Amino acid sequence: MLNGKKILLGVCGSIASYKSAPLIRLLAEAGATVQVIMTPEATNFITPLTLATLSKNPVLVQYYKTETGEWNNHVQLGLWADLMLIAPTSANTIAKMANGLCDNLLTAVYLSAKCPVYFAPAMDLDMWKHPSTQNNIQKLISYKNILIKPAYGELASGLVGEGRLAEPKEIVEFLNQSFGKMLLLAGKKALVTAGPTFEAIDPVRFIANHSSGKMGFKLADELANLGAEVTLIAGPSNQETQNKNVKRINITSAEEMLQQCLTYFPGSRICVMNAAVADFTPKIVANQKMKKQYQNLTIELKPTVDILQTLGAQKKHDQILIGFALETNDGERYALDKLQKKNLDLIVLNSLADIGAGFKTDTNKVTMIDKHLQKTEIGLKTKTEVAVDICQKIIQLLNK
Repeated sequence: MLNGKKILLGVCGSIASYKSAPLIRLLAEAGATVQVIMTPEATNFITPLTLATLSKNPVLVQYYKTETGEWNNHVQLGLWADLMLIAPTSANTIAKMANGLCDNLLTAVYLSAKCPVYFAPAMDLDMWKHPSTQNNIQKLISYKNILIKPAYGELASGLVGEGRLAEPKEIVEFLNQSFGKMLLLAGKKALVTAGPTFEAIDPVRFIANHSSGKMGFKLADELANLGAEVTLIAGPSNQETQNKNVKRINITSAEEMLQQCLTYFPGSRICVMNAAVADFTPKIVANQKMKKQYQNLTIELKPTVDILQTLGAQKKHDQILIGFALETNDGERYALDKLQKKNLDLIVLNSLADIGAGFKTDTNKVTMIDKHLQKTEIGLKTKTEVAVDICQKIIQLLNK
């Protein structure tokens, strides 16, 4: 379950922090990418060098790299992760998390995290049982944070009781079981298209559009994060998927995308057609580079096959087919027309008139309209967050 997952591992000041070393090794063996964040106090118990060596990533401790002044961006770290695990979590850090205090990088990242957060307390018996600690833990649980309970055993003080950090193997097993429950699309195949198509004029020139593929790639990642078996058919794009389980097929033209869609569509339960496919392609493609020898040049175009309409005509009753509409005017009218004519279950509309939405941006602002004409407006968010919202809508459609 952890294969391909991006994990933020927070390490707090506790004698139990030595267990973070074998924990990192087990997470890496499970196929996860681990980014360690330590509190300054934690560095007194185990060195950043040790954890950097095991995680194969630089360990972050401070907001800034003092030698360069470079900022360790807590917001981006919070968006990057599939899950955040704080192990060990000290009583001090639990209190800060529960009350919104962020006087170090770890707690700042916690407050920015959009992913599930797991915390594994480690402290002495009396600290664990103190009412303030128990109240803070209940606060964190009410915030939807997930508690990995400490074990009963001998503690650093010599006392015997609760407060001992769960063993690394137990923590990994807990994550696997918990994450498995979150994989709501496990066992389902998904098809996603993304990016533009390039329609050749000659061996050098082509007709294209401004699509970067960002939205489609985020959707493919989020579907995979939810357990779906994702095939991504991508037009020319420099984007990369973050989830290693996404199968990527690169194409160039609308015709190539059509053929790949026809191959994978029949076996896909979820089909998200996000690509900006060219509506027209040259009737004749020159074999050699066309020289600038005419003052006026006419290139005859012919329509490309409408991939979305083709798939809509073949759609089975148990398939979910989603289209996208990018309009400059009368967006909702065109989107509703597309929804009905192409036999879609959901249309996602955005507009080039909205600042921060559309091509090449890292943010988007969309309206989802389903086949029952139920409308959901999503304000300006990162494309990662919009992908999460769209995938939650897909889960709702599957369960209807």
